[in-house]
Amino acid sequence: MAEPEETFLSHLIELRERLVKSLLAIGIAFLPALYFSSELYDLLAAPLMRALPSGAHMIATGVVTPFLIPVKIAAVTGLVVALPYVLYQAWAFVAPGLYVHEKKLVLPLIVSSTILFVVGIAFCYFIVFGRVFEFIAAFAPKSISVAPDIEAYFNFVLGMFLAFGLAFEVPVVVVVLVLTGVISVEQLRDFRGYVIVGIFAIAAFITPPDAVSMISLAIPMCLLYELGIMVAATVAKRRAAGLGETSRE
Repeated sequence: MAEPEETFLSHLIELRERLVKSLLAIGIAFLPALYFSSELYDLLAAPLMRALPSGAHMIATGVVTPFLIPVKIAAVTGLVVALPYVLYQAWAFVAPGLYVHEKKLVLPLIVSSTILFVVGIAFCYFIVFGRVFEFIAAFAPKSISVAPDIEAYFNFVLGMFLAFGLAFEVPVVVVVLVLTGVISVEQLRDFRGYVIVGIFAIAAFITPPDAVSMISLAIPMCLLYELGIMVAATVAKRRAAGLGETSRE
């Protein structure tokens, strides 16, 4: 009885240490981001400001909003910058319980998931935001003076970044599902039609109520789903070939 309890406590201690290391990494990235938080917000606001009429500006309706928004921006920036290290700490915690062939796949999955998440954010910022804000501004009556609230805009941007960042993780999710045996490549191909319908439904739910943002999210997700199937098929074949050679030896 004592040995399982000691093992459980050792796991809890290790988990606490890795959480502390992750928080320290986020904190280290948070400090310089806080220093440049004003510039970061101007960068976030640039797509909207380009779409607004000349002379338009943003406002802060809350008393502490001018202080909280830079802090929130710095915190999110710190999390994104420290994300590879945080994912590594998560991998290091579960690594002892993985098989050798699973350990070989973890590092590529961490790197690819981080890159895809950042690419999703970049795609949203450089491609989607400009078109969405121009589409919305085109429908605004000329008699309305547009002055978006900075907190509402930040929440909108953060939600869109999160949606596109997670959406671009589709290939990683597909590969993991295939490698863990939850679903096969053939089933993924058979379910393609249902998945496409589901993707468009999800895109319509999590994006603003306009066709531009929905299509901008749904089409990349469909393409990434196909990419995930191709990568999963390749990895599954190599894994089967490696297991076959091992069994012959």
